[in-house]
Amino acid sequence: MRSNFPENFLWGAATASYQIEGAYREDGRGESIWDRFSHTPGKTFQGDTGDVACDHYHRFEEDIGIMKKIGLKTYRFSISWSRLFPDGSGEPNPKGMEFYKKLVSKLNENGIKPAVTLYHWDLPQKLQDNGGWANRDTVCHFVEYAKYVFENLGSQVPIWITHNEPFVAAIVGNWIGRHAPGITDFQTALRVAHHLLLSHGLAVKAYRESGHKGEIGITLNMNPVYPASENEMDKAAAKRFNEYLNKWYADPVLKGAYPADLLEWFADRGLAPEILDGDMSAINQPIDFLGINNYYSSFIRHDEHNWPVYASEISTGRDRTKMDWEINPEGLHDLLVYLDKEYGGIKIIITENGAAFNDIVNREGKVEDDNRLDYLYTYLEQVHRAIDSGVNVKGYYAWSLMDNFEWGHGYSKRFGLVYVDFKTQKRILKKSAYWYSEVIRNNGF
Repeated sequence: MRSNFPENFLWGAATASYQIEGAYREDGRGESIWDRFSHTPGKTFQGDTGDVACDHYHRFEEDIGIMKKIGLKTYRFSISWSRLFPDGSGEPNPKGMEFYKKLVSKLNENGIKPAVTLYHWDLPQKLQDNGGWANRDTVCHFVEYAKYVFENLGSQVPIWITHNEPFVAAIVGNWIGRHAPGITDFQTALRVAHHLLLSHGLAVKAYRESGHKGEIGITLNMNPVYPASENEMDKAAAKRFNEYLNKWYADPVLKGAYPADLLEWFADRGLAPEILDGDMSAINQPIDFLGINNYYSSFIRHDEHNWPVYASEISTGRDRTKMDWEINPEGLHDLLVYLDKEYGGIKIIITENGAAFNDIVNREGKVEDDNRLDYLYTYLEQVHRAIDSGVNVKGYYAWSLMDNFEWGHGYSKRFGLVYVDFKTQKRILKKSAYWYSEVIRNNGF
């Protein structure tokens, strides 16, 4: 049997600025929270930083050539806020914008649709010094930054994403502390989450007012959530965890309200964020699509030791990727069906899906990453199954175009379709890249 995808399906791959660009002190770029965090001893694997990364800042033309060879219809990348505004606000840095204009122009010349993410976790450090996303002023600075980007690139970019994974930026960066800025305060994390969502809504409004005709949405990391057992405590914990991970971000954007039960749960514990008049309606701007990043599924048991939502993820014994994430392709199908039902058939673009494995270059100079190929194949099968059942999925971006700086894991985790030798910057297309190329060419498999 042949699995054909809808006509004009968006086949792409994704990256993020801090993970690939390098050139961290060039052409007027300011310091970001990830520069500061990665240069702090003990924060990343072996002290790895994004100072050079994939050197994409200097090699973007070569990388676009690779995208064309694979046959990508679209390329999702993010903009470094501190490259455009070294202090986060004030006077823009024209050399920073010049780079993105060249990048966007070259993509369009090669028939590859640019999909721009405005914020992929690299807040200018100067703004963090003033409280970061916990300071409501950062919302205003983000909107000014967004307006500047729309003004300069709006006519050339058809797809816009305001934020990448606000859950991770808020919770992993400000509660767990494993990501920049490395804060470990739950109330701060909820305040950060609220301000991220507010800045999303105001940026969408600014985009509409700019008059540009592209599409704009937000990318949320979302997992299907299952109770670990039929025990009522586990089922209640799974409901809470689903609200904590998924609905806390999707509901305000798409329904104009936080999930009531979890909001009450936080309020009872004195944790609820301050919500000013007009905030929820500002967040609830109509969007053109919901971007989702999915890598694995969450199986949840009740756990009173895991404050504040009293829920923990358990292992189900499935095979795991190098990130220690269980492989469960059916979970992506279940998530897509759930979102379709929960949010009234909203258009969905899968903005990230992929896997890290131990890739090696063999004696023939090839990277035979069959495990990644199998992962992508089985997950795409489930995307196709969801589309067949009526879910409105319009695109898929593999994460990632190339191996890169994997945040706290440094260069120890490889997600790429393209292998990068970080010492020489040599690029090698992996077996999965050639397979994905065939999928795109045939619009199916």
